[in-house]
Amino acid sequence: MQTLDTFDWVAISIYFLILLGIALWVIRKKENNTEDYFLAGRNVGWFVVGASIFASNIGSEHVVGLAGAGAGDRLPMLIYEIQAWVVLILGWVFLPFYARAGVFTMPEFLEKRFDARSRWILSVFSIVAYVLTKISVTIYAGGIVVSALLGIDFWTGAIATVILTGIYTVLGGMRAVVYTETLQAVILVIGAAALTIIGLDHVGGWESMKETVTPEYLNMWRAASDPDFPWPPLLIASTITGIWYWCTDQYIVQRALTAKNIKEGRRGTIFGALLKLLPVFLFLIPGVIALTLKMRGELQWDSPDEAFPVLMSNLLPSGLRGLVAAGLLAALMSSLASVFNSCSTLFTVDIYKKLRPNTPEKKLVRTGQIATVIVVIIGIIWIPIMANISGVLYEYLQSVQSYIAPPITAVFLLGIFHKRINAQGAFVTMVVGFIVGALRIVLELVKDSLNPDSFWFLLGDMNFLSFASWFFLFCIILIVVVSYATAPPSEEKLKNLTYATISEEEKKHNKNSYNWKDILISLIIIAIVIYVMIWFNGK
Repeated sequence: MQTLDTFDWVAISIYFLILLGIALWVIRKKENNTEDYFLAGRNVGWFVVGASIFASNIGSEHVVGLAGAGAGDRLPMLIYEIQAWVVLILGWVFLPFYARAGVFTMPEFLEKRFDARSRWILSVFSIVAYVLTKISVTIYAGGIVVSALLGIDFWTGAIATVILTGIYTVLGGMRAVVYTETLQAVILVIGAAALTIIGLDHVGGWESMKETVTPEYLNMWRAASDPDFPWPPLLIASTITGIWYWCTDQYIVQRALTAKNIKEGRRGTIFGALLKLLPVFLFLIPGVIALTLKMRGELQWDSPDEAFPVLMSNLLPSGLRGLVAAGLLAALMSSLASVFNSCSTLFTVDIYKKLRPNTPEKKLVRTGQIATVIVVIIGIIWIPIMANISGVLYEYLQSVQSYIAPPITAVFLLGIFHKRINAQGAFVTMVVGFIVGALRIVLELVKDSLNPDSFWFLLGDMNFLSFASWFFLFCIILIVVVSYATAPPSEEKLKNLTYATISEEEKKHNKNSYNWKDILISLIIIAIVIYVMIWFNGK
């Protein structure tokens, strides 16, 4: 590992100065009301919405973890990174419903479609999920990146980055988050693209790399009998997780809700989907390049999660190395800032404001700031426990998300597409889903102490993709059975909130919010996704 030199530090310093300038500009402009603090005043254009969606998604856990998947024979995980088509579903299918409902949060939408119980359970569920996945994983990955780049110990690096990000998120709110993320998205793409191009040149091009790792290594489609990544459950589970993450999760949807109107919001999701095509080439391929160089004896690393930082420090010239280091720090900070703001939004709007409806706007903003600080502390405490669940960071993230996603995906999908689904069905599905998901995590942690012939061992040891697929089917059956066994929802709960109950006026308004260009670009994105899926076939 080469350490950073003077030119690298100059590049990193310039990045931080620009970031500081944006944060200060935003903090001076902001108003002390909840719409401004949590949704940037609902006045953001499509470019910033799309860049913010991309930057929120691509955290250091993606950079580190996806490169680790490329370097550690986990290429099927690539399927989670070519879900640009699911981002389109957010803009074309879900966003019009959220906009019509005029909501701040996803639990708030569930209250309008179902009842207050659904709102409560999703609020608590989401905050727990953020601590289990996004916060702890991002801090953990950030610690790896910062310690590898700056030569300091893991905990110092992780905590310093958390505190720095926490300061501008607490002070600037959502507006600070989306504008700093736009800068971070640009830096991250430029830096990682430079590493991919230089890396491919260094290994002698794509064909030379393919020869070293063998063509079979570059196959994302394993046999249905594969113990780790059987292709049918991989396809099903990644789609379930994708719809939960991209279309119903506060963390991502909050970015689209900041848009000026539905037209800008949809275009933002189309732009975000276009950017989402990049991670395969920006992060996964460098992992395969790192493995190629290791196999040739030109590079050394102990864990696949170290592949990206080691490759970067050894291949890139002075100055550019600093830019990519800044990009990695940007990825870490943008993800943390997003999740901090989403957590404080959920807690303040869905829990605190619900308990104390007459709280002044200024006090609600202050409550959101305090909630951010508490969530950060809990996330740091969870890191050592997280290290036990799965070896490779990216796989840990996808496995835990696979236990969280099925009940929420089932409730939102059927809630929009099936008007007979009622509040009781949604509530029972989320409660049971939450219990089953938590049980699976516990059983996975303690499975070595269980009887190998028992049902509990089978449940804890089942492939996480197969578990997620069957779990989703169970949730669908449960919500339909409970809904049909109880009274149908009232007309008031359905108006403009399901496909069967949209008024003619709303249909017309929605039709006027897009044109042929939006449709064409969306179709091109879907075609590219299909091409990438066919291309990585090991031949």
